[in-house]
Amino acid sequence: MANYRRGRINDEMQKELAAIMREVKDPRVSEAFISITGVDVTPDLKFAKVYYSAMRGEPKEVYLGLKSSAGFIRRQVAQRLNLRATPEFTFVEDTSIAYGAHISKLLNSIEISDDDEVAEDENG
Repeated sequence: MANYRRGRINDEMQKELAAIMREVKDPRVSEAFISITGVDVTPDLKFAKVYYSAMRGEPKEVYLGLKSSAGFIRRQVAQRLNLRATPEFTFVEDTSIAYGAHISKLLNSIEISDDDEVAEDENG
């Protein structure tokens, strides 16, 4: 039962963090187009890993902007979510979107010649 509750908290926190990111005034964060891809809260609700993906900006600068805005973000989460304890956030860059785009680009760059198609028809 506790895992179900944690899952709901993770989902709700992800939604709220996505909305809060639009309100952060730090230009390293506001100009980076940050997507919150996941949240993982510890069972005691004291810590949370926030997985994010930034479309623009230098990854180190975006991380530093999030780290400096952590107090504001935490205060906003405390106001919006009714939890006993508001977790401390650790921000982790999620590179899965960039990796997926890279794989897609590689797959799209593969060229099939007519000789390959004929060989497949004869074998298969």
